[in-house]
Amino acid sequence: MMPYGMGMPAGGGSRATSRSHGNDCGRFCGNSMALYQQAARSFRYLVSNWDQATVLGSPSQMVPMRIMPTLLIALKEISLGLLKDPKLSTLIVPKKKIHGNHILPQAASTIPTLNGEAEGNTAGLNFEGTKLRIKKMFNKVDLTVSSYDTAWVAMVPSPNSLTDPFFPECVNWLLGNQLHDGSWGPPNLHPLLMKDALLSTIACILALKRWSVGEEQINKGLHFIKSNLASANDEELHSPVGFNIMFPAMIESAMKLDMNLPLGAPTLDALFHRREHELKRLSSQIGKEWIYVIQSVHVLVKIMEMHCGYGSNSEGWRAFLAYISEGFGKSQDWELVMKYQRKNGSLFNSPSTTAAAFTHLKNADCLKYLRTLLEKFGNAVPTVYPLENYARLSMVASLESLGIDRHFREEIRSVLDETYRCWLHGDEDIFSDAATCAMAFRLLRVNGYDVSADPLSQFSEDCFFNSLGGYLKDIGAALELLRASEFIIHPDESVMEKQNYWTSHFLKHELSNTLVQGHIFNKHIVLEVEDVLKFPSYANLGRLSTRRAIKYYNTDSTRILKSSYRCLNIGNEDFLKLAVDDFNICQSIHREELNHLARWIGENRLDKLNFARQKLAYCYFSAAATLFAPELSDARISWAKNGVLTTVVDDFFDIGGSEEELVNLIQLVEKWDVNVSVDCCSEHVEIIFSALKNTINEIGVKAFKWQGRSVTSHVIEIWLDLLKSMSKEAEWLRNKLMSTSGRLLNDIQGFKRESAEGKLNALTLAMIHGNRVVTEEETINEMKSVIMSKRRELLRLVLLEKGSIVPRACKDLFWNMSKVLHLFYAKNDGFTAHDMMKTVMAFQLLGNLEAPQCDCIPPNPDAFILK
Repeated sequence: MMPYGMGMPAGGGSRATSRSHGNDCGRFCGNSMALYQQAARSFRYLVSNWDQATVLGSPSQMVPMRIMPTLLIALKEISLGLLKDPKLSTLIVPKKKIHGNHILPQAASTIPTLNGEAEGNTAGLNFEGTKLRIKKMFNKVDLTVSSYDTAWVAMVPSPNSLTDPFFPECVNWLLGNQLHDGSWGPPNLHPLLMKDALLSTIACILALKRWSVGEEQINKGLHFIKSNLASANDEELHSPVGFNIMFPAMIESAMKLDMNLPLGAPTLDALFHRREHELKRLSSQIGKEWIYVIQSVHVLVKIMEMHCGYGSNSEGWRAFLAYISEGFGKSQDWELVMKYQRKNGSLFNSPSTTAAAFTHLKNADCLKYLRTLLEKFGNAVPTVYPLENYARLSMVASLESLGIDRHFREEIRSVLDETYRCWLHGDEDIFSDAATCAMAFRLLRVNGYDVSADPLSQFSEDCFFNSLGGYLKDIGAALELLRASEFIIHPDESVMEKQNYWTSHFLKHELSNTLVQGHIFNKHIVLEVEDVLKFPSYANLGRLSTRRAIKYYNTDSTRILKSSYRCLNIGNEDFLKLAVDDFNICQSIHREELNHLARWIGENRLDKLNFARQKLAYCYFSAAATLFAPELSDARISWAKNGVLTTVVDDFFDIGGSEEELVNLIQLVEKWDVNVSVDCCSEHVEIIFSALKNTINEIGVKAFKWQGRSVTSHVIEIWLDLLKSMSKEAEWLRNKLMSTSGRLLNDIQGFKRESAEGKLNALTLAMIHGNRVVTEEETINEMKSVIMSKRRELLRLVLLEKGSIVPRACKDLFWNMSKVLHLFYAKNDGFTAHDMMKTVMAFQLLGNLEAPQCDCIPPNPDAFILK
């Protein structure tokens, strides 16, 4: 909750020098019950004084220099009870026209030339080339086609003759796309996807046999199946959805067609042996209308264990059985299955299920869907369609998490505008899928679009597990629902609170599953889930989050439904390459800035003040971790300098200065134009005032350069207010008084330590002076509830654009500082805690990143179709 330019406020925690009532970082950075209330009031201040604002930042990232210390001072004053203006109690933002131009930052976005001019030029060209390739990806969605689904479309008979295919082009595609080993499916197949190859191959064999063509291809395919059939029983391999039902069923179909399947009895027994003990359980968990379907098919699914407390419901089973209907053939109740038909004519957006349904029912909408696919993709179809909304939203989410979204603002805005249009029109492609709906909601809300949380109610715990995704335990969908649930901004969004609860518990349970943890295809999603659970959005700092995202980003976009597929818009090496290059560029600039700030401290003799804590690393960390873009260099430096000065002044008023020195410092700031060698009563006062004056004048010069007017007097006024509030607190300290408005985030963590030291804090006072007898745990929970409520109130003010005239980049400063505080005080007094100190120092010393290696399946460019 730090104003622009202020950085980390005066720190606290245990010190060698005793300080009354635990005077620490929380007191100055707003770790209090008033933290978010005052942030809202500061918005009113900004609006009321916007015509005096000077900003640093591009037109799309306006950052008012006028508000550098505003939040800090406002928070300080509220904790002291000095803000008495009743007008500040309202959160309504007055309508006021913004005047003046916005100044631009000093350009710092060029590629650093670290190894010579030629290398720098090459790096710049590569950087821009990568950006251009990504920009082009917004115009198309690259999706692989599926041999399995194409085979089922190829099996659809002509309405004019049952001996002829309806879609002969698909049959021809099968004839021309068998792999050299006799299989069908993706080339360069990962060994763990052998079951995918087996399922696709048997489907293609059945399609060719159906039309009595491709004898050579059939024989090669049968040989492949015989050679690799043992893999069908290998529990370590990744299975396509419904494999244990559909593969045995298609093997039996092939045997009925008198195909030469030289399969030994033990192998066949192993394929069918696991099903019998599941039959009774399956029959008991689904409706009676489905029982005869299962009993009439000589197969039994080995289904995922459903006894973990999630998803043991009949509707999820029904959806699953409908999704794999092609495995049941004529024994399926196709009229029952048709209740899952979507507006686009498909069943579950699955070409194979839809093709099987059309074969049995001749449904016109199914046919329309299949024809649309072939018009778009040619002679083959993907395993899922449509996917455009999900794919493009995934692009936006990836670019944001990797910290490179600022390079694609126009493209992202275009995607979000189109998504918002679809949202308002109730587009089925968005609302029928949990992951797509949750991702759309989160990205729209975070980017200022007015969206209701009501559509998320269809993905409550019961509803989710009564769906196909819930039955399949879709970790990715649950993760997106969890992320969306963190952006509650209205009191009536209880559905999101419940969603946050059940998704977090479900994901934690799934993380404990050794099968999930140990599977190579789950490696990246496991890391991503762990990250989201550990770092909620309100305590997730940009640069730290980006570095972690780069580590677990999966460039291998292989996913698996009934067959494996890839979408380059979802996982792409260019995303990772640009993210690594961009991170290293920013990190190089950050290291230079930190060196500059270290010299600044020495030049201003601040290191000579033995009573003052040296917190440059913390102050710069809070700036660079949130305002990381190269063009915001002035913002970071200003934030850090003011943060250092605030810490010094705080220590001066608390323990370092006499009453005479404190009064002298305030008088000097009031007069401003003074002779420091004469008017300063001590060397300490001279050092502090000189550093403060030099820094404020520097800010004023930079602001005047861009805006053509002086704001120095405004910054002086703000600092004078801060000094006077510190003087009042020093007076309270001498009189053994303390502010009772609380510093909740810090006090929760510091309660035990401060109680042992005989110090009061907000928890102590609440337990002593509350209206009822409460325990320590109850008091902490109540205070956490207050923090959560005020945090959501602040988030609402940041995200909602209607009626707000404050630029979003300015409002983001409030939210960024809130993130810093939540991270610092997640476990203890982070301003001095050892673990947090290690985090800060590690960030300060970060070297260049290299793209992490992944176990990728080599892409086949020919397998992608332009959509």
